[in-house]
Amino acid sequence: MRLGGTKIGRRAFLVAAAAAGVSACSGSGGDSTSTTGSTKGATPVGTTSTSAPTPMPTATQATLPGGGRTILPGRRLVGYCGMPGAPALGELGVGNDLQAQIDKMLKVVKDYDDGTAKPLPVMELIATVVHPYPGKDGMYRERMPAAVLDEWTKAAKDNGSILLLDIQPGRASFLDEAKAFEKWLLEPHVGLALDPEWAILAGQTPGKHFGTTTGAAVDEVAKYLADLVAEHDLPQKALVVHVLRRSIFTAEDGLKDHPGVAVIKSVDGIGVPQDKIKAYDIVMKDTPPHIHAGFKIFYSEDTAGGGPLMQPAEVLALTPKPDYVMYE
Repeated sequence: MRLGGTKIGRRAFLVAAAAAGVSACSGSGGDSTSTTGSTKGATPVGTTSTSAPTPMPTATQATLPGGGRTILPGRRLVGYCGMPGAPALGELGVGNDLQAQIDKMLKVVKDYDDGTAKPLPVMELIATVVHPYPGKDGMYRERMPAAVLDEWTKAAKDNGSILLLDIQPGRASFLDEAKAFEKWLLEPHVGLALDPEWAILAGQTPGKHFGTTTGAAVDEVAKYLADLVAEHDLPQKALVVHVLRRSIFTAEDGLKDHPGVAVIKSVDGIGVPQDKIKAYDIVMKDTPPHIHAGFKIFYSEDTAGGGPLMQPAEVLALTPKPDYVMYE
């Protein structure tokens, strides 16, 4: 299995790409003014006739793209990731026409409709990107400007997609980064993705050390999302944890099942199909039952050695069948 060596090379490349890509980023992540995505306070219905009771006032509940309020079980998330100006970090960062890339993504989404779960498009924006230098606060990360977050939030909504804000935290905590994006998380179609391989400790540097996280650390984020969902009557939110190998995400039993949050573990193995399938089997083994399965496909890196790209039918033949498929 050649995933480990392949990933190390990719890490150095990604750090360099991130360094080039964050020139447009702000260090603050924009304002965090709370604006809920749900609609409250419907006008009460007036009295009609004595033969019919007066309906009680009701609030219009926010729904997910395509309707409904539950992502999993029942749907399959399929989409592209990226960030503006960094084509090496995902298809959504290729070129200057975001809509053109979304159109490509939507064609791929259709390939995953096997009749068992209706595909739901998902865009994944690297909202906190790891940085090779400590920055003013020493956290080795930068956040996307509010204008970019606004643009992608609107684009996702306009295209019937959910949006996941991906966090590469550096030395910051996942929870602190998540809270920085609360304004956007209050939208009904916005969730989170976590990249623990970039969650480094004090004294460590991105690109030189693999990061790690624990079930308890992810649980803090899951509880935060669950509280937002409950307080603002939002639809279920997706929380994805990207995992290359088992050692990156440990003590998974510390991650509890929270109402209103669909937790997904995405296996991000790189290589030819047999290597990716082997990595998937290893990482998914003994996963707690409330954590859903995910799978990532790399257009360039998976085929770098001349091997084939896994096709949708092959991905859907995995056990367990992925509820989330991301292309990079």
